[in-house]
Amino acid sequence: MESLVFALNGERHEISGLDPAMTLLEFIRTQTRFRGPKLGCGEGGCGACVVLLSRYDQVTDQVNDFSASSCLLLLGSINHCSVITTEGLGNTKNGYHAIHQRIAGFHASQCGFCTPGMCMSLFSSLVNADKDMNRPVPPSGFSKINVSEAKKAISGNLCRCTGYRPLIDACKSFAADVDMEDLGLNTFWKKGDKEASVAKLPNYSIGAVCTFPEFLKSEIKSSLSISKAHKMETIESSWYRPDTIEGLYALLDSNSLRGSNVKLVVGNTSSGVYKDQDLYNKYIDLRGIPDILVIKESNGGIEIGSAVTISRAIEILRGYKGSTLVFNKIADHMNQVATQFVRNIASIGGNLILAQRNQFDSDIATILLAIGATVSIQLGSERLTLTLEEFLEKPPCDYRTLLLSIFIPSWYSCSNVLFQSYRAAPRPLGNALAYVNSSFLAQTSTDEETGEIVLDSICLAFGAYGTKHATRARKVEDILKGKKVTASIMLKAIKLLKEMIVPTDGTTYPEYRLSLAVGFLFKFLSPFVKGPAELRKLSPIGGTNGTINGCKFGESGHALRNDKALSLFSPQEVIFNMEYKPVGEPIKKAGAELQASGEAVYVDDIPSPKDCFYGAFVYSTKPLAYVKEINFKSSLASKKLVDFVSAKDIPKEGQNIGCEYLFGSEPLFADSLTEYAGQPLGVVIAETQSYANMAANQAVVNYSMDNLEQPILTTEDAIQHQSYFEVPPFLYPKQVGDFSKGMSEADQTIESAEVKLASQYYFYMETQTTLAIPDEDNCMTIYTSTQSPEITQKVIAKCLGIPFHNVRVITRRVGGGFGGKAIRSFMVASACAVAAHKLRQPVRMYLDRKTDMIMIGGRHPTKVYYTVGFKSDGKITALHIDLRMNAGISADCSPILPGAVIGALKKYNWGSLSFDIKLCRTNNTSKSAMRAPGDIQGSFIAEAIIEHVASLLSADTNTIRRKNLHDHESLRMFYGDQIAGEAPTYTLPSIFDSLASTPNYEARVETVRQFNRANKWKKRGISCVPITYKVMLRPTPGRISVLNDGSIIVEVGGIEIGQGLWTKVKQMASFGLKELWEDGTEKFLDKIRVIQADSFSLIQGGITAGSTTSESSCEAVRLACNVLVERLKPFKDKILAEKGMVSWEALITQAAMQSVNLSASAYWVPEQSTIAYLNYGAAISEVEIDLLTGATTILRSDLLYDCGKSLNPAVDLGQVEGGFVQGIGFFMHEEFLTNSDGLAISDSTWNYKIPTIDTIPKEFNVEFLSSPHNKDRVLSSKASGEPPLLLASSVHCAMREAIRAARTEFSSSVGSKGSALTFHMDVPTTMPMVKELCGLNIVEKYLESLA
Repeated sequence: MESLVFALNGERHEISGLDPAMTLLEFIRTQTRFRGPKLGCGEGGCGACVVLLSRYDQVTDQVNDFSASSCLLLLGSINHCSVITTEGLGNTKNGYHAIHQRIAGFHASQCGFCTPGMCMSLFSSLVNADKDMNRPVPPSGFSKINVSEAKKAISGNLCRCTGYRPLIDACKSFAADVDMEDLGLNTFWKKGDKEASVAKLPNYSIGAVCTFPEFLKSEIKSSLSISKAHKMETIESSWYRPDTIEGLYALLDSNSLRGSNVKLVVGNTSSGVYKDQDLYNKYIDLRGIPDILVIKESNGGIEIGSAVTISRAIEILRGYKGSTLVFNKIADHMNQVATQFVRNIASIGGNLILAQRNQFDSDIATILLAIGATVSIQLGSERLTLTLEEFLEKPPCDYRTLLLSIFIPSWYSCSNVLFQSYRAAPRPLGNALAYVNSSFLAQTSTDEETGEIVLDSICLAFGAYGTKHATRARKVEDILKGKKVTASIMLKAIKLLKEMIVPTDGTTYPEYRLSLAVGFLFKFLSPFVKGPAELRKLSPIGGTNGTINGCKFGESGHALRNDKALSLFSPQEVIFNMEYKPVGEPIKKAGAELQASGEAVYVDDIPSPKDCFYGAFVYSTKPLAYVKEINFKSSLASKKLVDFVSAKDIPKEGQNIGCEYLFGSEPLFADSLTEYAGQPLGVVIAETQSYANMAANQAVVNYSMDNLEQPILTTEDAIQHQSYFEVPPFLYPKQVGDFSKGMSEADQTIESAEVKLASQYYFYMETQTTLAIPDEDNCMTIYTSTQSPEITQKVIAKCLGIPFHNVRVITRRVGGGFGGKAIRSFMVASACAVAAHKLRQPVRMYLDRKTDMIMIGGRHPTKVYYTVGFKSDGKITALHIDLRMNAGISADCSPILPGAVIGALKKYNWGSLSFDIKLCRTNNTSKSAMRAPGDIQGSFIAEAIIEHVASLLSADTNTIRRKNLHDHESLRMFYGDQIAGEAPTYTLPSIFDSLASTPNYEARVETVRQFNRANKWKKRGISCVPITYKVMLRPTPGRISVLNDGSIIVEVGGIEIGQGLWTKVKQMASFGLKELWEDGTEKFLDKIRVIQADSFSLIQGGITAGSTTSESSCEAVRLACNVLVERLKPFKDKILAEKGMVSWEALITQAAMQSVNLSASAYWVPEQSTIAYLNYGAAISEVEIDLLTGATTILRSDLLYDCGKSLNPAVDLGQVEGGFVQGIGFFMHEEFLTNSDGLAISDSTWNYKIPTIDTIPKEFNVEFLSSPHNKDRVLSSKASGEPPLLLASSVHCAMREAIRAARTEFSSSVGSKGSALTFHMDVPTTMPMVKELCGLNIVEKYLESLA
């Protein structure tokens, strides 16, 4: 076979000249016109690249459809397959699919970069549900899928914008058992409409999309006889598919592979975990060998071939005809391995091989170890059967060791068997490695005299705790075997277990992992004990319901817990302002269907020009060192190197500048001295992006630290060396009152307490990307994903030493920014420009996720020491804080941040406020603006102080909060008259009272107390947090132009980054021209198009940041419309007087004939007196923590936000929800860790966890305050992008309350009762920290109290 044949969106593709290392994603994006699947991580961890893959079985005449991660799937593995991308579902030309339309109509797409993958994950779930003939036929418009399945359809997909709630609504709308009234705000029916029905939704028709074309079936059938005549399929001597084990070994021994880099693959998903270190030029596809695809069922169990996918293995286990207890449990646990679109292509054998050879933290190995699984392996001509334990303990397998199959015993013939498995991971539904996994199997009998349960035999397996592979705790098994379980026996077993579970050096959170192992064993054994109720009612953590002696226990098993993890109820209360129609209406986001169908064009979707090269950074791994030389390994990847661009290639007329803002610049490349780990040293140039990335990995940098001081990495180091950036006087916040006097008035004080907040990575779905195209006359056109084309132009021009007018920067849309593309994007654009300038050919760069995470930086790590004085009634009289912020190597925008920290802190009346600010210059990547920069730290610091005061006074925290909220007079004192505004605009007290000072809230608090009294191992907490957020308006340009057919184009300085800027601008343009419309304004929205930002077209665009770009752009457009109305109104009046009516088209035709200028521009400059204003909101969050694992579930969050008169309630609602969920990530999940050199080691989806659909609030309520008119605001509107992020601190505060309840319960384990109430709680508060604060040894202490 000399070519590869497959179908893509129904079109036949035949490929010759196959690059065996090319992934399906790379092929689709670079060799076809389709751009729907996106590269988000390259690891199978985000879902942006998901496609539907279909295989035809000519024997059964059945098509198997499944979602697949195309960034991992190799092109050579899809011969005779059909691939569907989101464009294949529907598009602009052929009409959108119901999935596209419903995602758009439920306002479920913001930046849109993740949306195509979401669509395909959902479509895969619908297709597979609809093929199930055992399911009832649903009513018209629905799928056969049920609500529970619909909610899980996108559980593996990541979204950084929406907060997931509207996405879940869109998914649920396809399920016939959905409560239509439970669905959130949408464009299909109005709120409160009694006719909310599927008839109003875009119609979904089962089977409307053909997933496998007939022509491909015919080709497969006709090729069947030909393939039987061949012993092995080969594609151009680079891709081999042997059909026997003998053929495999013959191939491995043949001359055709000699001197080649060979890789054996099934699904290639291992490359998502362990990145290839070099290119391979020969691949052996093992899926053609029948021996490793075997599925054999017997009464004794199931034999599953090693090449069987994990998803197929789950189906087999669930479909087993014998006892389902053990197999269902295994299947449930396997369902938490990776994501659905990875499980569909990853093999069960591949997972075990990774565990054996690479010490991968496999869940599958652990659960099969306890169940007594065996494996068959082939070593040359020898076939062996080993226990899984023997297999794992062998020396690492080489490529000649073939894992054939796994036999899983059913335990069907054994009575009284109990099997449970457990895992603790950051995400309940999987897509996260476990901190610890375990599985336990016990055979029991009953003592006839006492009725007590006796453990006749027991197997205890533990993994992922920092061990080479899963192991059995045999010594613990020995002391339990034959015993009745008592508290003293459990204690003895646990003490022995703690001696055996020893994490290797370098394992993160070793004590926590040990505590988890103890908790899992405790959980498993507790139901056997005759004793206290809190022991016997412990249900298994995870695991389907177990049975013993025919009696069920453990009713909160996997299936139930997983459904609960996705139960989402989300009513929203928003008020539509109809005064300025269509402004104020919740119209859907402009271009949402384009984003869903994959037709929206992002920078990396622009087709590469002829002779385009690709670049990848080589960066420093040392924080402060001389760069002696850079060499490249001798490898296949290095042969792809075309050129290397470094500081010496910057034109002599130019400057070595990569970033610049108000306070200075940062070099593009390190020259001889690198000043931080992650600093660019140069750019590798190759013919494809994958070649460039791989070639960059071959770089070997020789460093020298001779005669250099130690690098400054922490704020403590910086203070010791007096290494600071200056905060200019005009930015330095003003102190309030007399601190000394305030302290003298205090009854009590807290001295030098500490608050610590870590960094956070942006995790926009689209990484940094640029395309640079040289033009005539030493000019350069730049397409880049940036929040500021204007400053990008400036930086590139300076770098190249050319006039600004030689650099044209174009940005259409950005796939998520959050501040990370405000300044940090300049470096990528400049590097691309220098490379293109040197080569005189186009160059493009699309950073891989690891490089992006290492180089780009993130939120400022912050540490504060505070001293506070307060009265006995909780009234605070004075506060002093020592603010320490780690700014990294360059000033960037850091001097702005201290003012933001203090501004958010001022939400409370501290009596008097003083501070000392140290903005530390360190040898780290520059920290930059990230959504709510400074404000989120300041607001949380304020809450930490309030809670500390409340705990010392043993007072209700909300009482202390309310007592210290401002009245309008003190608000003016802290913020100044102009910013504080008029008294009616200060809505925070009423917002807080409407949430926290109600009978409903008091009832919820009492319910929490009752729950905590009744539950020993789970605790709940509830908290209400107010916020104040200052924003500033910026001068902004706008232009509106009417073309001769009456269609309108609008230009603004702001960039569409998912915040709905274009949508609001369209609404404002329609409103602004209302005097010229005859038939209202809504129908004219379709005549308006907002076009991309272009530094040559609209100057002074500024920077899209600070949450006010939308309102500023809208006001600029409104002013431009006024100019146009002034020109055209006389013509309209004249035509009306003559003819009695005038159409828009006739008006424009007449004006054009009269040479009227149909384009108007405006540059809006806000008045100094109203340039800044305050935003207000509050949130109640209620959480539940598991004391044995540290897992936190957000049960409910209620948000009340003052959005003014919203320009678009649907858009603003999305901003509020998305910001809140991003804040949850900051406070709970996202650990942005570095090594001892300051190099980011949280550098992938494997070790950096943003929120997913299973970690958001189970009940998520959002309400907008009905605000009065405000003449100082743009049509009385207010910002919505960043302030809601601060509301997520309510989750952290609720966690503190729950932890306080736990510490009170187990006060002897955490010290005195006083220390139980007052404790230090950093941000983020992850599972290990929650568990540590609750007590790592609470199980032992509890058992000791019983024993």
